[in-house]
Amino acid sequence: MVDVTPKEPSHRRALARGRVHMQPETTSLVAKGALSKGDVLSVARVAGIQAAKRASDLIPLCHPLLIGSVLVNFRIEDDYIEVEAQVETIDRTGVEMEAMTACSIAALTIYDMCKSVDKGMVIGDIALWEKQGGRSGIYRRTPDD
Repeated sequence: MVDVTPKEPSHRRALARGRVHMQPETTSLVAKGALSKGDVLSVARVAGIQAAKRASDLIPLCHPLLIGSVLVNFRIEDDYIEVEAQVETIDRTGVEMEAMTACSIAALTIYDMCKSVDKGMVIGDIALWEKQGGRSGIYRRTPDD
């Protein structure tokens, strides 16, 4: 584990995105709230928030952090749902892993809640889109990355 003790706490923020590709009929059911397991996006949002807070329990050598905020949002398109997770803290190390974990677990939750109607779903495109804070400064992914 990297020693972050000498670092000064600073404001850190990370934004991750991913997609759950599915049949258009499945996205329609999600949008209507018509799946038997309930409100897919509300459950996926809570799962993502919980996951961000537990990233250090899941990823070896990931520092435990005091998370200041977690936002998990969704965009429904014709054949996929985009998941976006933003995490912020004031700490000695960044929150990239927390944002990526939140995004991944929210996507997995969507998959779990929709698998009864669409077994062919694919989770993908999970990536860090933005990071702020710390010595390395600002990083922004371009759509071509």
